[in-house]
Amino acid sequence: MTRTHPAPEVGTGDGRWSPRLWGLLLVLAGNMLIDALEVSVAVVALPSIGTDLGLAPTGAHWAMTGFAVGFGGLLLFGARVVSLLGRRRVYLAALLAFAAASALSALAQEPALLVATRLVKGFCAALTAPTGLAIIATAFPQGPARDRAVSVYALFGAGGFTAGLLLSGWLTEFSWRLSFAFPAPVVLILFVLGLRLIPDEATTEARTAPRRYDVTGAATFTAALLALVYGIGAVPAHGWTAPRAAGPLAAAVLLLVAFAVVERRTPDPLVKPLHDATLIRSALGAACLNGSYLGLLFVLTYQMQMVAGWSPQKAALALVPAAAPPAITALASGRLVARFGAPRLIAAGAACAFAGYLLQLGPARPLDHPARLLPTLLLVGAAFVLSFAALNMQATARLNPADRGAGSGLYQTAVQLAAAIAVASVAALLAAAVPGATGAEAVAAGRPALVLVAALGGLGLLVALTGLRRR
Repeated sequence: MTRTHPAPEVGTGDGRWSPRLWGLLLVLAGNMLIDALEVSVAVVALPSIGTDLGLAPTGAHWAMTGFAVGFGGLLLFGARVVSLLGRRRVYLAALLAFAAASALSALAQEPALLVATRLVKGFCAALTAPTGLAIIATAFPQGPARDRAVSVYALFGAGGFTAGLLLSGWLTEFSWRLSFAFPAPVVLILFVLGLRLIPDEATTEARTAPRRYDVTGAATFTAALLALVYGIGAVPAHGWTAPRAAGPLAAAVLLLVAFAVVERRTPDPLVKPLHDATLIRSALGAACLNGSYLGLLFVLTYQMQMVAGWSPQKAALALVPAAAPPAITALASGRLVARFGAPRLIAAGAACAFAGYLLQLGPARPLDHPARLLPTLLLVGAAFVLSFAALNMQATARLNPADRGAGSGLYQTAVQLAAAIAVASVAALLAAAVPGATGAEAVAAGRPALVLVAALGGLGLLVALTGLRRR
């Protein structure tokens, strides 16, 4: 006899939610917060990780890029797993795996184990982040109740990045390992609550069609991304033509070709071709915004801690002006889009980000937060306030309802992959900084990395202006 877990009751007739429904939202939103802060906890801890494990920036960046590759590379595969095995079963299993990977990453003495656990945590986030939203869509009735639940879910996601910066800044003062370990007990509590509160899906008929996971497609795509990121990181030490750099880059190209062949031949591919200009433009714009933002944070956190000698806590506080505004204004983003239109907000946000990056390319000066960093971080924070939600809403606005799930998956994949590739590229350029340089010399040595960040911001602005012209 199978035990079922029904959807929590909506509550009383006056629109109030039942305690069980509040509990379900707490589990889903709490896990979304954990997923969101996983990137920011690594940002502040990167210099400490490199020092402890003897890694240059080209090695330490895997603490960020490993999570992004696991998330973006396996997001479409994760959606397939959820659709075949069921939301409840996959969500709970992902929580357990996430907790275990958190504990292992905190104990890692070798870079390989740290990277492997970050990949696993990224895959777990790929399973839970979109699934949580789908559970809300079925557990909460359409209308104000569902809208309110989605707003809470989005607010926790937006606030997670800021919370991760502050928490990691404090914990890294003691040990970077605490920053990676603390999610484990939190996620185990969410798992225990989820056992009672996450409902089963309603099934009307037995499954007769064969289960096609497309493991080959997922494996070739993820392996291509890993080879690409590894090859980029090997260039500064070995050069473009050396086997240790050229080999992985060539393998990445071959694996991407193999992925395309697999997807063309499989009867149920992971990637559904969607020839929609708005989706492509939105995905490219969001990729440029996210990639340039994380690339900037990577450069700044190294300069603040390794060059200026700031503590992790001070560095985290310095980055808050860029991270906090999107969280504070998350609930108002829908009203902004409704009033001004997505294309205008996206263009304004891209212009703010590009202007902020250009400020960092001015005359090299020793790090001085109020004069040098604060204007840039405020402009980048404004960019996310204006354009991030608009990009999300615009991405699938013109798709048929049946295609919106696939379109959203492709969009989120582009955002995560841009983070991995941009951070790896910035780390490679930053590795060329003058060893032992201090003050203005070290800041100037990081200029090529900032040029790449600004180039990504400029590309995002061009894409946004194209959207204005088409409108």
